[in-house]
Amino acid sequence: MNFKHYNQNQLVLFPYSFEELIPENHPVRIVNDILERINIDPLLKAYSREGNPSYHPGMMLKVMVFAYMNNIYSSRKIEKALRENINFMWLSNMSIVDHNTVNRFRSNKLEAAFKDIFSQVVLLLADEGLVSLKQVFVDGTKIEAQANRYTFVWANAIKTNKEKMLRQLED
Repeated sequence: MNFKHYNQNQLVLFPYSFEELIPENHPVRIVNDILERINIDPLLKAYSREGNPSYHPGMMLKVMVFAYMNNIYSSRKIEKALRENINFMWLSNMSIVDHNTVNRFRSNKLEAAFKDIFSQVVLLLADEGLVSLKQVFVDGTKIEAQANRYTFVWANAIKTNKEKMLRQLED
């Protein structure tokens, strides 16, 4: 039989670099590049100079955004991804954040700065041409959460909400 060499115990002279293992156009790199270019000062205000050093808020923000992009919302699953997923390892530079810290960051630190950071990201993506603020696509279903046959969302309400969102982003 003819097989390629396989030996799990084979040592490697030079360890692999994450830079080599993650493709150049991978979404994790896009998240990293976009979030490197925004101003995170509103997020930094939530931190104190006293006490034990915290994980860098920029790193935590990147991890949270990438996790949400991949439909990972559980703090325990985010912790697991930081241990096992090469993309998360690259984003965090091998920092393994426990689930309690993820929850505290999400609820205590990020909550106050979320609107400002979100609007910066949306405007940056719009400047890059990756999203358009001119069009909002809504499928034909216009149903509220507590829906019955008498509750629905008028098309005019969708336009009003779109205009409100655009005004908030411009402010």
